[in-house]
Amino acid sequence: MRPSWKLDETAHAGHEHLDPAFVAGFDRKQGYPDPASDIALLDERGVRSVVDIGAGTGQFAVPAAARFDRVVAVDVSPAMVDYLRSQAESAGVTLELAQAGFVSYEHQGEPVDAVYTRHALHQLPDFWKVVALHRIARILGPGGVLRLRDLVYDFPSAATEQIMDRWVSGGVADPAEGYTGADYAEHVRTENSTFRWLLEPMLDHAGFDIADVEYDAAGLFGAYTCVKR
Repeated sequence: MRPSWKLDETAHAGHEHLDPAFVAGFDRKQGYPDPASDIALLDERGVRSVVDIGAGTGQFAVPAAARFDRVVAVDVSPAMVDYLRSQAESAGVTLELAQAGFVSYEHQGEPVDAVYTRHALHQLPDFWKVVALHRIARILGPGGVLRLRDLVYDFPSAATEQIMDRWVSGGVADPAEGYTGADYAEHVRTENSTFRWLLEPMLDHAGFDIADVEYDAAGLFGAYTCVKR
């Protein structure tokens, strides 16, 4: 039973991610990011076991299961977990599934070599991001790797209004083809992306050293490779 003080992660998952109809068209809307570079990065670091938190439709977890010895795909949405199961079966790979989130996932078995998460941590308010990062550290073995991709803001805070106006105005017109301006505006209003200068101390406090970091030109998306101390 979830303690009364703990966050209800389902309430922060985004209503659309709980909708089977939306999940079925999720990849078409978000695009098809190639996981090959992330899989190669982890493979080069000797990773053999991975937990993917916020696994979504399995764009990383399913091909990762073909490369690594153990992959656990974690998602708070029942609809996503069902979709993950069907994707793993279609690909003929072994994928462990868990319906849970960052603060509710209970790891079973040996510590893993890596945790991967893409565009999911921003669902949590900053207090809960810190809790989540500590929990991630606990399921990693010594020297374990956190590969984190997310919507993190790397621009001067004084420019926030101009940056957000520009981002929202750049959305597509057809929601079937991608994220619209209304989608971006909803993200800014209701989700919990944070600034880089807030996220990086959280990583440090949770026991991670940042081995590599890169941001897109707009300063909206960050990719981190972190190593547990």
